[in-house]
Amino acid sequence: MAIDGITGTVSTAAADAASGIYSGSTTRAPKQTMDSEVFMKLLVTQLRTQDPSAPMDTNQMISQTTQLSMMEKMTELSTTSTEDFSLQMRIAAAAIVGKQVSYSDAAGVSHTGTASSVSFAGSVPQVKIGGVDVALDTISGITSTSA
Repeated sequence: MAIDGITGTVSTAAADAASGIYSGSTTRAPKQTMDSEVFMKLLVTQLRTQDPSAPMDTNQMISQTTQLSMMEKMTELSTTSTEDFSLQMRIAAAAIVGKQVSYSDAAGVSHTGTASSVSFAGSVPQVKIGGVDVALDTISGITSTSA
């Protein structure tokens, strides 16, 4: 029986791989935190590899599931608390507009002026006082302006 010879043609996939289209790096950055996805993978792996003659304790599994749920709720609570604080800062900054305020600059010199506007662009609201942007957390006093 005769065997046909091999031709020297290159497929397009091999040519593309040589040119770098498919040769991109596929490294993954490891997760630095434990989340529900990691927990579920560990749980499924544990269930797959357990000894059938000595199955996993259901109380332990329920305890781990409860701990995961508590962790997720604490994370939600932390996020909600941060958002609430940010909202409170914005409300406080908006209430300052039109009032006489005092603040200390970076050199420690005390200044007083009327708040004319507020910017919410950064993480801390900036109050414009006499043409100078002042962070809300550096304002030391507020008084009402008399008409």
